[in-house]
Amino acid sequence: MPMIDVYAADGTFPNPHALAQNLAGELMTIEQVPDIPMFRKNTAAFVHELPAAALGNVDGDTTNVRVQVLTNHGALDRAKQIAVVSRLTALVAEAAGDPSLADRTWVLLTEAADGGWGLAGHANTNEELIAAARAQLAELRGSAPPG
Repeated sequence: MPMIDVYAADGTFPNPHALAQNLAGELMTIEQVPDIPMFRKNTAAFVHELPAAALGNVDGDTTNVRVQVLTNHGALDRAKQIAVVSRLTALVAEAAGDPSLADRTWVLLTEAADGGWGLAGHANTNEELIAAARAQLAELRGSAPPG
């Protein structure tokens, strides 16, 4: 259940809500997690619009975008890492209506330590997250979770 934070100058994205929803959906697809409420309700993106004066590179440009993706430990193998960076960069440029923004978009992949992923007031290990997902899948199917 990753969290995505996007930082950009105010006005970069005409529809930040649509961008957030698209990024969350794409990441869920790449992770290949089950399409269940546990993941749908908790895979989220936050678009942080900053005053242009709060951004800058060495040349003073204010058009860079930073995307930080936080996942549980081990959620993304190398192929998924490559896919996440590629697809999220493309979605950012598309949402801005500026294909050249891909050249100024940084995607940072980070992992929470095992046991460092809090949900519903509990710090979950990977095993606990997997067990919770299996229990929800079984509940949705109307059967007992595998033991």
